[in-house]
Amino acid sequence: MSDIQKEFLDILADVRAHLEYQRALGIKSIELPQGDRTDQPRSSSAAKPAPSPVATSKTGTTPALSSSPLEGEDKRRGGDIAGQSMTLAAIREEIGDCTRCKLHKGRTNIVFGEGEPKAVIVFVGEGPGFEEDQQGRPFVGAAGQLLTDIIEKGMNIKRAEVYICNIVKCRPPNNRNPEPDEVESCIGFVKQQIRAIHPTVIVTLGNVPTQNLLNTKQGITKLRGVWQEYEGIPVMPTFHPSYLLRSPGEKKWVWVDIKNVLKKLGMQVPTKG
Repeated sequence: MSDIQKEFLDILADVRAHLEYQRALGIKSIELPQGDRTDQPRSSSAAKPAPSPVATSKTGTTPALSSSPLEGEDKRRGGDIAGQSMTLAAIREEIGDCTRCKLHKGRTNIVFGEGEPKAVIVFVGEGPGFEEDQQGRPFVGAAGQLLTDIIEKGMNIKRAEVYICNIVKCRPPNNRNPEPDEVESCIGFVKQQIRAIHPTVIVTLGNVPTQNLLNTKQGITKLRGVWQEYEGIPVMPTFHPSYLLRSPGEKKWVWVDIKNVLKKLGMQVPTKG
């Protein structure tokens, strides 16, 4: 068998594996982009880019056309495929027993996220702490209890009605901030979670999620309380609950931010925070 024949058979095997993966996600059809074809003459004028390919599932949603596992650059960037969305279950499956960055060496559990899959509010933190790493759940330690109080006592909604996740899924050593390479390896999954949920509002907690989702170097002190935007979704940056535990006098500013979130959602604002 020649090298060309072997390469062709390898390509066919990859395509077959990809189609089997899409079938497992419930995808029945694939709409191919209508851009320029290599066997057609190109116009002298620049053509508009073709829309990103989407697939229609039996539930009517549009999960991503993502192979498993991710290859090349997409794998390095943690599955961030612009303009495409996956179900939360498919995203968790894509993460697998992740070894994409060095944080996996010290983790007990991957902390994927939890809450309502179609929540109107998504809270994004920076990374799991000790309790989160032990339980495999986000925001369950002291800072998590404060966040729960903000949601249930301040916003008057149940924690289970929102969605909570972090920029990285594994605990950084000694609860340090995630390093740039660690964020780069994981942030694509957070972006996919946001696309899957498609919330009305995102609340970023502290510097790490705010700066990385909004692609800014400005600190949370300047950004908090000022509406931003991520992929067309309003974003309210505010202080991280762990910061409030160290600086309880700053809680009043978080209450201001939370009231603005409630107003944006058209929800009743409690008279006492």
